[in-house]
Parts: sequence; C-alpha cells; structure tokens
Amino acid sequence: MMFNKKLIASAVTSVALAGMGFVTTQVAPQAATQEVHADAWVNDYISKNNIKPVGIENREGTFNQWFGYENGVGKPEGVLIHETATPNATAENEVSYFNNHWKKLSTYVHAFIDGNKIINIKNTNYGVWGAGYTANQKYIQVELCNVNTADQFARSISNDAYYTAAKLIQYNLPFVPNKTVVTHKQAASWWHDTNHTDPDGYLARWGYDMNQFNDLVGKYYNNLKDHGTTDDQNGQTTQPSTPDPNKHVGRVNVNNPDSFASPLVSFNGDTMKDVVNRGLGNNTPWYTDQQKQHDGHTYYRVSTNEWVSDQYATFTAE
Repeated sequence: MMFNKKLIASAVTSVALAGMGFVTTQVAPQAATQEVHADAWVNDYISKNNIKPVGIENREGTFNQWFGYENGVGKPEGVLIHETATPNATAENEVSYFNNHWKKLSTYVHAFIDGNKIINIKNTNYGVWGAGYTANQKYIQVELCNVNTADQFARSISNDAYYTAAKLIQYNLPFVPNKTVVTHKQAASWWHDTNHTDPDGYLARWGYDMNQFNDLVGKYYNNLKDHGTTDDQNGQTTQPSTPDPNKHVGRVNVNNPDSFASPLVSFNGDTMKDVVNRGLGNNTPWYTDQQKQHDGHTYYRVSTNEWVSDQYATFTAE
C-alpha cells in the first residue's frame, strides 16, 4: 500500500458547496548540492547551501467534499503538519495514491511536499479529512513525504516551512508555534480524535524537531512579509512564487457569464498565450500577488505563470 498510515480521519459533516477547478503549474526540481550527515543541523545546512524552496503547484484533486472551517469558508486557524510514513514515496506518488483511494481511506489533505515539489491538491479555503473531526474544522493540512537522503530531507523541510509560512500570510494569520502551526501529534493529544504522533518520530530520525522547524517557518514568515522573499534582506534569490515588481496582493473573484469556467492565459515577455486545458470555476475567490497590463486589460496572477483577465475577475486589495 502506498500510504500505510492513513486509515485515520473521522469523516466530517460537510457543507455542500460548489467545487472549483485548480490550475497546474510545473516547477523544475532543484539539483542537489552535496550530501550531509543525518546529525547535521538542518537549518544551518539550508542556509549555508543557499537552498531555496520551490513554488507551490496548485492542481485539481479528486476530493469532492466542500466544507468550510468552523469559522467559515476561507478562514482556517493555522497549518497542521503531517508526515506520510511511506518510505521513498514522492509527492507525485502520494498525490496519485490519494486521488485514487481517498474514498476507501476516508482521508485527504491539502498538500504533499518532498525535496523537489510542493503539490497543493485541495483549495485551502475548504477543509479536508486528515486529523479527525475537530482538527479538520480548523487547519490547512500538509504531508511531509519520507525521503532517503539528508540533502533531500533538508530541501523538503525548506519547502514545508515555506508552504506553512505562505499559507499563514495568505490568510492573514500570525505565526504562533503550537497554535497556528501545530502537528498531528498535538491535535491527537488535544482532542483525541486520532492516536497519531507524526511528524515527531520522522523528524527525529534526521536529528530534527518541531522547534527547529518553527525557527525556519518564522524566518520565512518574517522575510516574506517584510520583502516578499524567503531570503534575508541581503539575499540574492527571489522566491519564485512571490516575485516583486508589480506586486499587488489581494483576491480576485472570477466569473465567466458565457461558460462554467473563466479562462487563463500565460505570458512569455509581452507574448500572451491561452491556457487551453485549465480554467477557474465561476464565482470562486483566488489569491493574487501581481498584475500585468496587456492590450487594454489588467491580468491578475493566480499561479506561477497563469493569469486571469479583468474581463472575468473582480479584484479586492489586501
């Protein structure tokens, strides 16, 4: 079985809401720099080797339950960290397995992360079935994949910390360890809906723990809020999912009166190209951080290089 720990989450009473389509954005894997020993201080290794998190890929998953959090749609209280307990299965492997088997497993999460990819498969405005009824009503949930080299572990931790920080910022949440960033183990001890203890054991196998992870999340959170990258202010590399210039942070609500979905385009310099196999579901909100002018229209970025026109989108600044 690809996913051997996940017969866990108690099903929630869901609110029947209209689904929305996700976009797909491919991100090239990063090349490894050098191998490290498992007892190395991972955060220091990430810094010394100039490891950068990859961008977030948003995909349409198969989980067809659409329920808001206990405070409402688009109002999570934080991010809950899992690990998969499946040795050597990549984020792609886990995404495929979840999408094919979630009904049998009665479980689903928002995202999977390994050393090369961050794949978000459920709109984080809505809850999932990952950690029992109570936690499901509160948290965005992300799975850290088990990797087999220390370098890949460091990269996966960088990606996981970035995803966590970015989601806190997206929903205007403070970074508060043990409150807005929690583990499945903590949720299980607080509410007893499950008996799981991840990710602590997996982190410990690499000489790592949640205190160190929270240090990295806090660094990324502050840097992203201060200047839009995960680097310290004198860093050279811009985080790919939050580039700056022409940064306009907010939300767009999309609607296409002539179809069930609003079309997307991509840009290569000044050349615009239609995205032919994806769209955004009507009457759905999307986070955006950039705007571009083209042929008399404003385009809002909703993924790494996918944009929706003001013909279909209404922008609200944040």
